[in-house]
Amino acid sequence: MADEQAPQGVDPTIPSVARMYDYYLGGTDNFHADREAAEQIVRLARENGSDVREMALANRGFLIRAVQHIAESGVRQFLDVGAGLPTQDNVHQVAGRVAPGSEVVYVDNDPIVLAHARSLLAGDPLTHVAEGDLHRPDAILEAAAAHLDLGRPVAIIAAAVLHFFHDDAEVAAIVSTLRDALVPGGHLVISHSYIEPAAGQADKMDEARGVYQRSASGSIAWRDRETIAGYFTGLELLDPGVVPVQDWRNDDPYRPSGLAKGGVLAAVGRLR
Repeated sequence: MADEQAPQGVDPTIPSVARMYDYYLGGTDNFHADREAAEQIVRLARENGSDVREMALANRGFLIRAVQHIAESGVRQFLDVGAGLPTQDNVHQVAGRVAPGSEVVYVDNDPIVLAHARSLLAGDPLTHVAEGDLHRPDAILEAAAAHLDLGRPVAIIAAAVLHFFHDDAEVAAIVSTLRDALVPGGHLVISHSYIEPAAGQADKMDEARGVYQRSASGSIAWRDRETIAGYFTGLELLDPGVVPVQDWRNDDPYRPSGLAKGGVLAAVGRLR
């Protein structure tokens, strides 16, 4: 967005986590404020021995593999919450390759995300875009029910979004609401930022938190394996459990060095 022209209602001087993520992935749907904030996070991660761009790509790879597995298992409905800006191999593309006829609902609250998604998906009768905020998960499920049959198995995806909610109790309640909407055969897909425990990281974490506090999301939180595993209470946690995104059912032996000291944890659960 070289000319920094923003749609009505969008302040381009306030960083957006969706547009920052787009920048990490090499996209161009971002403003100067997004790039400036993203570069601060890139620097902080580099000083900690990590690479944010590799984390973003690894998270995308996990999402692709998870959707492929779930579609292969017979699920034909997908709800992607906090979907972000369109990139390559989106949920509807991956599911559609495995199982033509799969229906997908994308949900986000960023006006630019919604505008891009609606433009890209115009004319696709099986893929829908809805405005929604995870602070109100019931409303998201209500919007999804206009297109999906929640009485049949649905894969609910919350990829790299829950860490933008600082309140642990609220996140637990959000996940509980989404999880309770599943019927047997339904899946819950979560990925979430974490940092390996180590001395000397507190300052970097505080500085990174300060960057995200200036964004539209207003916060970021890192949570551990035990907490993330708890989000799957009552579900069958698929192998290999809660692991770094690059390790979830990944046959590629290459592991980028920039993921050694932190990144994103991921897991997939199924209601039997």
